[in-house]
Amino acid sequence: MKERLQKIIAQAGLCSRRTAETWIADGRVTVNGRKASIGTQADPARDHICVDGKPLGRKEEKRYLMLYKPRGYVTTLHDERGRKDVSQLVRNYGCRVYPVGRLDYDSEGLLLLTNDGAVTQRLTHPSHEVDKTYLVTVRGDLAGVPGLSEPMDIDGYTIQPATVFIVSLGEGQARLRMTIHEGRNRQIRKMCEKCGLTVRRLKRISVGAIELDRALAPGSWRELTASEIEYLRGV
Repeated sequence: MKERLQKIIAQAGLCSRRTAETWIADGRVTVNGRKASIGTQADPARDHICVDGKPLGRKEEKRYLMLYKPRGYVTTLHDERGRKDVSQLVRNYGCRVYPVGRLDYDSEGLLLLTNDGAVTQRLTHPSHEVDKTYLVTVRGDLAGVPGLSEPMDIDGYTIQPATVFIVSLGEGQARLRMTIHEGRNRQIRKMCEKCGLTVRRLKRISVGAIELDRALAPGSWRELTASEIEYLRGV
C-alpha cells in the first residue's frame, strides 16, 4: 500500500516526519532510482527507497529511553564545534536513538530519546502542547517573578502563561517550579530575562506525565517502562 514518503522514513526509525520532509526537499531520498519530491508516495513492500544512497531498512524495533542530560552537552548527535553531544552518553546502548526536542547546552534534566518518528512528531509538534516542567533557580529582582505567569511576547510570538510555583526564597534568589506549554527555543531563559531575572540553574523534571527518575545520576539513562511507552504512544 502506498504511503507518503516522509511517513515511511519516520516509521523506519530514521527521523521525524518533519526531518524526513527536509531530507526529501534536499534531494537525499530516491524511489526506484529517481529523486523524490515532497508529496511522493511509495509502497515500502514493492518500491526501492534509499536515503543518501542507502536502502531503507525494515522497520526497527521501537526503543525509548530517558536520559538525565548533564549540563555541558548539546542535544544533537554531532556538533560541528566539537562540543560533547548526548549521543556519547548512549553510545553503548546498541541501537541508534534520537533526541526528542531540545534541552540547551547549559540546561540539565530529562531528555527522551527514541527511534519512533511518530512519537517524536507528536511530542514536538506545537499543536499537541505537551507540558514540560522545570526546576529553575533565578537571581535578580524577585518582584519580577509574578510576571512569569503572565502572557508575554517571545521572539514575536505570544506564549501561553506559564504555571509558576515558588519552591524556596533566599536573598535575591528564588527556586521556582515552572510548567510551560510550548517549549520554544530557550523559552524559560528568555521569559526570565524579560522579567529582570537571571537563570542560574535550569533542570527539566518532566515531559507530560513522564517524570525524571530520581535514581538516575547526570549522564545516566534507562529504558522507559511499558506504562510510560503506552502513555507516549497515546499523546
